[in-house]
Amino acid sequence: MKSPILNNLCDLTSKSVNALEILLSHVIDHVREYALVEGRVSSAKLDEHQFETHSLAWIATYIESLRQMHYWAEIAIKNDKFDEIEKLLLQISFGEYLTQIQSGIPMSQTEFARLKDMDLPATVLTDFLIPEVEMLSKFGNTQSARQYLVKLMQDGIGVSTFGFSGLDEELEMVREQFRRFSNDKVDPYAHSWHLKDELIPLEIITEMADLGVFGLTIPEEYGGLGLSKAAMCVVSEELSRGYIGVGSLATRSEIAAELILCGGTEDQKQKWLPKLADASVLPTAVFTEPSTGSDLGSLITRAVKKDEGYEITGNKTWITHASRTNVMTLLARTNPSTNNYTGLSMFLAEKIAGSDEIPFPSIGMSGGEIEVLGYRGMKEYEIAFDNFKVSESNLLGGVEGQGFKQLMQTFESARIQTAARAIGVAQSALDLALDYSISRKQFGKSLIDFPRVSSKLAMMAVEIMISRQLTYYSAREKDADRRCDLEAGMAKLLGARVAWAAADNGLQIHGGNGFALEYPISRVLCDARILNIFEGAAEIQAQVIVRRLLEVNRN
Repeated sequence: MKSPILNNLCDLTSKSVNALEILLSHVIDHVREYALVEGRVSSAKLDEHQFETHSLAWIATYIESLRQMHYWAEIAIKNDKFDEIEKLLLQISFGEYLTQIQSGIPMSQTEFARLKDMDLPATVLTDFLIPEVEMLSKFGNTQSARQYLVKLMQDGIGVSTFGFSGLDEELEMVREQFRRFSNDKVDPYAHSWHLKDELIPLEIITEMADLGVFGLTIPEEYGGLGLSKAAMCVVSEELSRGYIGVGSLATRSEIAAELILCGGTEDQKQKWLPKLADASVLPTAVFTEPSTGSDLGSLITRAVKKDEGYEITGNKTWITHASRTNVMTLLARTNPSTNNYTGLSMFLAEKIAGSDEIPFPSIGMSGGEIEVLGYRGMKEYEIAFDNFKVSESNLLGGVEGQGFKQLMQTFESARIQTAARAIGVAQSALDLALDYSISRKQFGKSLIDFPRVSSKLAMMAVEIMISRQLTYYSAREKDADRRCDLEAGMAKLLGARVAWAAADNGLQIHGGNGFALEYPISRVLCDARILNIFEGAAEIQAQVIVRRLLEVNRN
């Protein structure tokens, strides 16, 4: 097969990125005209023009994704890793995403972000279509390019990633360690845990603790490994590749540790962080209420100050891993005269770990399980508090009214980690689909030999790499201690969609067998669906992104 790789590829992508950046500035300026009131972003205007503003969020996400893919290619060249598979991943990514930017980006199955619907001046679109953009749009993502990529993927079956990851050798060693653990201890058993709706065995948690999973980013002086958010991404990827439930176990510790590191007193750090790091204490996040989702400022669970501490009363829902954990990061209202985020406080609320028979043995606390399609292994619960007692020393930071601010500080890390989990789920779908397409014969040949099957596989690999580079970029920004709610939101927004698309296409490749519970791809599909909802639904992510774009780019 003749190579379909374009000449001067990186020159084409470099000039396309420049054109994209100019396009984005025009779109931002256009949206700013109706989204700002007296120089400030108007929530009412964002809601009124939600379709247009969310379109901006998706367009900006695509542009940042391509910028990071070009950056990744430059790193690959410097490391002598820019071979055929890397070139094809780059070329196809630009070919597809440039085309979608022009014609319509899928925000969901029925909603598209279209430049033509945004009432932009005609010159904005014509100026964008420079020869390099047109070349990549027309010849970047061809059937021959996708087929050639799949041929290379078949030659490299068993590799950790299809194409250079962009990470250094140390982080790749971390990947290999956790890939081995996942292959040996998680993947062979994950589907059984899912089908039986079982909690992940405690021995798995113990082994993860021994590997340092729960203290990965906790500083060494508090008993952790003190590694980077990039390392967290790699570990989350590989554990979620085996089973999202296992990959998500560390999320609870990540959120709890971030809360304590950013908002806790020194005594609280000394007490809790070593216990989180070695998993002697398992945390759960207790934020959401039945009447609230993303609108955390309207929480009504109250914490009343008493001589001996606080008494918590109210209802919480969608609490992951609530039963067998030992401490809750619990958000409650300490100032009853408020009805917004200003009256909220965060507590490190200690509880007795439950069992299947008695899930909530602590006095003043009761609850029940919420049955779910996927994302099993930790279980979801509704919880009711009735004068549940919390020590005054367990008020995070020792000051009331800081809870929402403290929680906001965790969103970046949580969303980066969620994006990494999404990559792992997508990679699992690709692994399953690739294996099945090779082994399954129809009409005298393997499924992988059919163009529409190979195209699905190729685009899964391409979008996984796009999502991976966007996620690693957000992690680098976090590690550099730069504000990155914009980048983290983009990574989560795109990663969730990529995971769902990969799982859906993976099931389609399996055909009727994919709909059978016995095939793991059915589980991966269920697991992938939640990623668009938790840690901020896609619509919320788009709102966060557009608000930040308008603020960041404001003159």
